[in-house]
Parts: sequence; C-alpha cells; structure tokens
Amino acid sequence: MTNENWVQVREELRKRVGKNNYTNWIEPLEFSALKNGVARFSVPTSFFGDWVSRNFSDQILQHLLRAGAEVERIEFATAPVTRPQKSAAQPASAHPASPATGTAEQDAPERGPAERPATEEEVPGAPLDRRFTFDSFVVGKPNELAHAAARRVAEGGPVTFNPLFLYGGVGLGKTHLMHAIAHELQLRRPDLRVLYLSAEQFMYRFVQALREKQVMDFKSLFRSVDVLMVDDVQFIAGKESTQEEFFHTFNALVDQNKQIVISADRAPSEIKGLEERIRSRLQCGLIVDLHPTDYELRLGILQQKAEFYHSQYKGLVIAPGVLEFLAHRISTNVRVLEGALTRLFAFASLVGREISMDLTQDCLADILRASDRKLTVEEIQRKVAEHYNVRLSDLIGPKRVRTIARPRQIAMYLSKALTSRSLPDIGRRFGGRDHTTIMHGVKKIEELMATDSQLSDDLQMLKRALQG
Repeated sequence: MTNENWVQVREELRKRVGKNNYTNWIEPLEFSALKNGVARFSVPTSFFGDWVSRNFSDQILQHLLRAGAEVERIEFATAPVTRPQKSAAQPASAHPASPATGTAEQDAPERGPAERPATEEEVPGAPLDRRFTFDSFVVGKPNELAHAAARRVAEGGPVTFNPLFLYGGVGLGKTHLMHAIAHELQLRRPDLRVLYLSAEQFMYRFVQALREKQVMDFKSLFRSVDVLMVDDVQFIAGKESTQEEFFHTFNALVDQNKQIVISADRAPSEIKGLEERIRSRLQCGLIVDLHPTDYELRLGILQQKAEFYHSQYKGLVIAPGVLEFLAHRISTNVRVLEGALTRLFAFASLVGREISMDLTQDCLADILRASDRKLTVEEIQRKVAEHYNVRLSDLIGPKRVRTIARPRQIAMYLSKALTSRSLPDIGRRFGGRDHTTIMHGVKKIEELMATDSQLSDDLQMLKRALQG
C-alpha cells in the first residue's frame, strides 16, 4: 500500500462519512506504513487517535481491504512534531499549535485567508449527524422557545445569554437542536472554533489527560474554543474531579464572552449530585424546557418523515388516518415514533402492499403495545407545575403557602388517579412525604371538586394533556 492508495481510500471515505467528519477526523490522518498486516497512521494527538479508533477504524479497514491492501488491523500513533518558528507577520494572538489541537502547519501548502488547516484550527469534537439541521426540525408549541433560542445562538452574533441550557425528556429534540446549532455556525461563521461533545466524552478526555499527564493540553483545547456545546451534562453529577474541571472551563469561557450551550434531561435544580456552584452557574443563563410533544407536533413530524419516504419508495400508498393513528398512539418518544414509520415503509415495500390500518397494526404490534400511555409521577408534577406557573422544586419541596400547596395536592390527586403507584411510592416522589399526607391531599381535592368549578375544569384540562 502506498500514499497514493491512501489518497484514493480517503476519497471513498469522504463520500461515506460526510464532509464534516472527513475534515475533522479523516483528513488529518497520515499513512505511515503497512507491515505484517498492520496499517499504521500518524495522528495529531492521542485524544484524536483514540476517537478515530473507536468511531471510524472499522470503516477505514473496510475501505483499505476493498482497495486491495492486505490489512488485518489498524494502529494510530502520535508523531513527534517540530514546531516552525513564528514569522514576524504571524500575530501573537494566533491560536498556539499545541498537541491538543494538532500541529502540521509546516507541511501545509499556502492557504487563502478564508481557508483553515483542519489539523490546526479545527477543534475535534463528537461527529455531527447530517440529518440534524434546523430544516429537518419540526417546530410546534412544546419546542418553539427552544428552537428560537437555538436559532439565535446559531446566528453567531454577540452572546446574549450564556449559557443556553436546554432540557427535556428522551427523544424531544435536545441533541437535534445542538447539532443544528453546530451545523449552522459552520455555515454562517466558519471562523469560529465550535466544539460539540457529550459530558461523558468530556470526562473521558479529562481522565485520559490525567493519565497521560497532558492536563495542560486538555485545558488549552477546551479553553480556546469560541463555542462549547456539552450534551447530557447530568452525566458528570457526582464525579468530583470532572465537575471541578468543567467549572473552571465554564468560568474561563464565560470570562472571555464565549458562547456555551448545555443540554440535560432535567433542569439544573433537579440534577442530584451536581455541585451548587455549577448549578448556580448553569442557572445564570437562559434555561429552556422542551416539553413532551403534543398531538399536532407528532403529526407534523410524521408528515415530514412520510414525505421523505415517499421519495424513496416510489408508488407506495399510505391510507388516510394512518399517520393520525400513530401520532395518537405513540406519544412519549419522537425517536420511537420515527422508527415506527421507518419500519412501516420498509415492510410495506418488501411485501408490496399499501400501508393500511390493518398492516400498520400488524407490523407495529410490539411498538404499539409498548407505547400504551404509561404516565409517571414526574410527568404529572412537571405538567402541574407548568400549568400553575410554579417551580417544580417548590412543588415537591417543603413550602406550605397556598399558591404552592394547592397545586401540590392536585399533583398528588392526579398521581393517584392516573398511575399505578402506591401511596408510599408517590410520597417518596413528593420530597419523601408520608403516605398519610398523600391521602389527605387526594381527599382534599375530591372534596373541592364538588364545589369548585374552576378546579374541576383545571383537572379535566390536565387529564387531557397528560393522557395525550
């Protein structure tokens, strides 16, 4: 195998992994040698090599074999690099070429001012999904504020709120919006250094930096970005050393007026094991809740997805009412909803039948059974807190003022009426209250329903919203 062969393989990989992944992860690889069935590549940093090994080595190996190379496995090693001397014209404020960001500028051809060598200026992060753009994000009432805030950040203008904190349950669009922000920033502001990764990957890199005595490289990498995006930040809760480094990274970027975008499955105040100073920092920006999807939003998502599949499965007919049926029955998770439609179109195509209601129920029987609405106490608490405009932490906390105590009793009543949880179990979810307290709350609401028409209307409205 020669360098010419590797150039050909790289072109094939470009088509397979997409432009962003190719620029960040494949292009910086340098073929070193092929010996005894082992293909060796030089990489800018050990962080970089480890990430490529875990995420792209199988694809690289497959394409090398297709090109006729006798390869059994792939190895990545950090090559020693000699730094070039800075010229007098090079500004002192230029980003330093450290091992954490890659150093290969001495071998790079001259570039125009709009071009940036990927090994120096591009900050490696988690691969972005090309499907997750603003164009493919269906906006509805439950997510319109989150979408608007994400759009504002993606404009790349002056930082107006920092951080932007997106939170919500599984499959509601947090990761989609974060990928969309990164994609849009790459188009609008290619001069910005954007780093997207999960909190787990942040911790992994930090631990590896400690182990390999590269902590300064780690700090240099994360504190030199213009936009830092961390997904699923609840993962670092309880991990003291990682929280310490995250806190200092957060402060360093905020002090430089650099944008931070964070996502989690719950609000900062509800993440157990998160240090108070981090919780306070996260709460100083804009916190946006992605609410569970409503029927109209789910239907819109299905309609958009169906249009895409119609272009792939020519001539395939979907009967009236099928999308409406799915939007009503699968109400908890957008990923499950989209997966169900994918399976439905694939099955109908294979058997050559119209997507009728009967075929839908037969093909998706297991998903429909699993998706039968199973309310949780936490969902009820969130919906009641939202309806009465009180904080969730107050709803389950010790405060006894009437404006909080009444919504709390309503949430207790709905938890008893709409879930199969026992009274002691419900009590534990209301700040560790005794089951007799739950019984008193339920009885109080039952008594008030007979005389308070406004309360009865509120309860009916809440039940409809919770039961989809």
